[in-house]
Amino acid sequence: MLPIARQSAYLFGRDRLVADIPVDHPSISKQHAVLQYRFVSAEGGRVVKPYLIDLDSANGTFLNGQKMEGSRYYELKNADMIKFGFSSRDHVIMSEDAD
Repeated sequence: MLPIARQSAYLFGRDRLVADIPVDHPSISKQHAVLQYRFVSAEGGRVVKPYLIDLDSANGTFLNGQKMEGSRYYELKNADMIKFGFSSRDHVIMSEDAD
């Protein structure tokens, strides 16, 4: 388990010099995707929610088995599964305040 609420954004990729979370698989781009926390309007005010964007990677990013469009933000929800490129490793979003 890796806590991901300590900074506003995290870069996933193979380039260990710049990636916040290095992902070692040959199908993953050097700078593959970014998880970013954003303020959004909600009932009762503004809240912070996590979003994922694929940085036009060569082999794509998959959210719950569906390939994401490049350069488009997707809101992440509790239990969402993320896969980078052709890696067999799944990354699961786990919210601290989920029931």
